[in-house]
Amino acid sequence: MKSKLTYLLICFILISCNNKDSLSFEPLTIATESCDNCTSVRIEIPEATGKTKLSKTINSALEGEIIALLNFDEESNARSLEEAKEAFVYDYKELTGKFPEESMPWEATIEGTITFENKDIITIKLESYIYTGGAHGYGTNRFLNFDKLNGVELYQEDLFKNLDDFKIFAEALFRKQENIPAEGSINNTGFMFESESFYLPDNLGYTENGLLLFYEPYEIASFADGPILLTIPYSDANTFLKYPQQP
Repeated sequence: MKSKLTYLLICFILISCNNKDSLSFEPLTIATESCDNCTSVRIEIPEATGKTKLSKTINSALEGEIIALLNFDEESNARSLEEAKEAFVYDYKELTGKFPEESMPWEATIEGTITFENKDIITIKLESYIYTGGAHGYGTNRFLNFDKLNGVELYQEDLFKNLDDFKIFAEALFRKQENIPAEGSINNTGFMFESESFYLPDNLGYTENGLLLFYEPYEIASFADGPILLTIPYSDANTFLKYPQQP
């Protein structure tokens, strides 16, 4: 009996360890009803299944980012994606009630995709387009990185052994890619870094091709220039990463 219990315990431990890194998703779509000349919202994201800490962390992080994207007046009390969708439509109706000339319907499209996953890390990109009047809408990307083993979201400072060292390295690569002289202001060729100093973008994400630095339109250049991307192969980035990857 004792040996049987020991065997069962060992099996349980092995199964638990094997399942620790397991993660599955199912598609989640939230959208307004389709109609002509109506404000529209469409959200399509991967929803992590199960009740693990990692699943809850991923779903909570995605929800928080999307609620923020749909928050037009910064006073919304939305606590779910459904509430955020309804608040976006309500804000449009409120605005057109006060300013009937602002009658162009609003639009919000948000799509989530997994850009990288292995046993240690998963990165999800949220790509969005939001139009709330004016000459054009605004497209943006958010990269969310997660530690699969510990079930936590990773912020910029969590990704590197030494953030300052990586910034110096990234600046050299950025100058080379954009043909900016090694000496002198980072804005010599027309970029718009504040304080004339290089800084990392708000968005960093793991991809199959390497670590992606993603500067949004307006972040360091004009809207017409679009996003500025720098992909650093893992063979170069691994020296600085807390989570190095196979090249």
